[in-house]
Amino acid sequence: MRSLPLIAAISLIAACDTVTPIGGTDFNTPEYQAQREAQLSGQGSVVNPLLAPVDVSEQALGAPGSASNATVATGANADIANQTAAALASTSAQPTVTSVPNNTGISDEQDFGAVSERRSIESDAARIEQNRQTYEVVAPTAVPERGTDGQPNIVQYALSTSNPVGTQLYSRAGFNLQAKAQRNCAQFPSPDQAQIAFLSNGGPQRDRKGLDPDGDGYACSWDPSPFRSAINN
Repeated sequence: MRSLPLIAAISLIAACDTVTPIGGTDFNTPEYQAQREAQLSGQGSVVNPLLAPVDVSEQALGAPGSASNATVATGANADIANQTAAALASTSAQPTVTSVPNNTGISDEQDFGAVSERRSIESDAARIEQNRQTYEVVAPTAVPERGTDGQPNIVQYALSTSNPVGTQLYSRAGFNLQAKAQRNCAQFPSPDQAQIAFLSNGGPQRDRKGLDPDGDGYACSWDPSPFRSAINN
């Protein structure tokens, strides 16, 4: 009778000593129960429920599009590796070669090699002979007379005089000649125009417009020196 409570206690302890399934294995399945019984009896080994890792090649990755990169993985991942390598190869940067058109606007006459390809001594001789035949000598003709249009020629007048500016040759009478000359000279756009008007109205002997107060024969600071220097040079 004593053996019955002892057997019941041992059975209760064995029932409490359960193994927690790994990886979410259902312990109510017959397979798990059979595996458990084999472990308790020492007739089986613990099976790792985790999936084995995928084999990965130890070969170093190559450049995109290379042959080594196309065989990185084996098994189920081989297709994915091949597709990735093809995508990288299609998107890899390719060098762009830009052609520079010849600039026809730049002369190559200074390039001996370029000129020698299209010219020869014979062609140059023919070109020179053609230029000689079209050469024309123009005979010199006399310079036409300068027209006066009824106005005094200040160039001719400058060359006919020799006195410097400010040297009095003609008498001038009146009051405030300088102030009067300044007002009258302001009406002309240039000293040349004032000198033409001065000569047209009795100058240089007379100064009817009051343009030559010092009596040197030159109106409104007109200077004959540039004309004299030009003829001497």
